[in-house]
Amino acid sequence: MHDVTIGMLIVLFGLGSLASFIDSVVGGGGLISIPALLLTGLPLPMVLGTNKLAATMGSLTSTISFIRSGKMNVHLVRYLIPFSLIGAVLGSMTVRQLTTSFLKPLVIFLLIGVAVYTVFKKDWGKSSTYSGLTKKSGLISILVAFLLGFYDGFFGAGTGSFLIFAFLSLGFDFVTAAGNAKALNFSSNVASLVTFICLGSVSFLPGIIMGSAMVIGALVGSRMAIRKGSSYVRPLFIGVTIILIGKQLWDVLH
Repeated sequence: MHDVTIGMLIVLFGLGSLASFIDSVVGGGGLISIPALLLTGLPLPMVLGTNKLAATMGSLTSTISFIRSGKMNVHLVRYLIPFSLIGAVLGSMTVRQLTTSFLKPLVIFLLIGVAVYTVFKKDWGKSSTYSGLTKKSGLISILVAFLLGFYDGFFGAGTGSFLIFAFLSLGFDFVTAAGNAKALNFSSNVASLVTFICLGSVSFLPGIIMGSAMVIGALVGSRMAIRKGSSYVRPLFIGVTIILIGKQLWDVLH
């Protein structure tokens, strides 16, 4: 059991709210929340599990906000959530056995592709052209939900960006794509959290303190995205994706 000081809990609260403000729309909050939790001196598996507790509280709040605003295709995400759940459980179990270092070069390459495509396709995601799934796109969507659920449980960096990109590819506008992505991200967070709890890798006090802050950040961030629309979400999506690329490059080089 690690003792966490009052001062550190205050730091976790402040950084948690900032992390969730960003994460509530396009993901990437782990860039802030995980380094903050590392400052507590918790071992890395405990940091990852504690971060999942906080992130689950924030992503639940964002999911509810998007549902209430109508900026989520509930029928589609309800269909995909079970596959995301299964993938996340398997990913969280696998991370205990294998190193994740081999994934970083691949993630960098994929994130660069996502960023470049989004930057140059300027009208992408401004309005929705989604008209339902075909048999082929349905099967691909199931596979993507499972693989990104597994990835989120196993490694996680850039999951929000990849999910939004996937929903944009189906024809959704940026805001609805973000809402759909957040629902799947919430489901994979829950599955990973349960797995980490069963493995004894969650520190509840710092997780709940940071999670409370994430609820506040998620409320503000998701409501701003819903109110301002694609003109706000698109540049935030590109910016966070570029920061993620830089973070993964830094990790590889150092």
